Amino acid sequence: MTALGDDERAAWYDAENAWGPDDDFFLALANERPEQRVLDLGCGTGRLTLALARTGHLVTGVDPDAAALALARTKPGAEDVIWVEGTSSALGDAELDIAFMTGHVAQAIVDPQDWTETLADLRRVLAPGGTLAFDTRDPAARAWERWNPVDSREAVTLGDGSQVVGWYDVTDVSQDGVVTFDDHRVLADGTEAVDEGRLAFRTEEQLRADLAGAGFTVDAVFGGWHHEAVGEGVGELVVVAHR
Repeated sequence: MTALGDDERAAWYDAENAWGPDDDFFLALANERPEQRVLDLGCGTGRLTLALARTGHLVTGVDPDAAALALARTKPGAEDVIWVEGTSSALGDAELDIAFMTGHVAQAIVDPQDWTETLADLRRVLAPGGTLAFDTRDPAARAWERWNPVDSREAVTLGDGSQVVGWYDVTDVSQDGVVTFDDHRVLADGTEAVDEGRLAFRTEEQLRADLAGAGFTVDAVFGGWHHEAVGEGVGELVVVAHR
């Protein structure tokens, strides 16, 4: 087995992650006010980022993945977005009205110190009263139990028309809520690639404490994209807070 190249991984991610109700939620939140200064932290290949720009917001998309940003820059409207390669530490002295971490980006920030620093960076760049919103899987829903070769198997058609198959296989669930898994993909030519992933599953109580410690006030935590109560939605913790 091999690991995917950066460009192949970005193309797979782009094909696998189509517009969904999560994007509708975050776009509607931004559109509550016109012409906001919006940060899309962990913007990936720019699906939501570009939609935000199309609706008139001044958008900055930040991601550490150079290949994902390169793909985002090829899409229509990319010239209307400020693209930054890096993490929240690359934001400098920006001042923003609203910051998003979508697609479970918050879970990919596994190290506790990195998570603390990310929240501190976001508070620093948000204007007083500015909004922070993000999604993360509710550990009570135990989504990782479905990350196995049978239940998680999925076929994806890439931009070039080729079809690839992928699945997850969990290798460890730690007591501190970190899930480690192998991400398998079989390419059109039969090559099988595998990458290791790690995600942090934080409880609602932990998120509220972390945000309070970083200087945020939590406005709401939903269990899904239609403002369901926690535990009654789709296994999500959708957090809306302000500085």
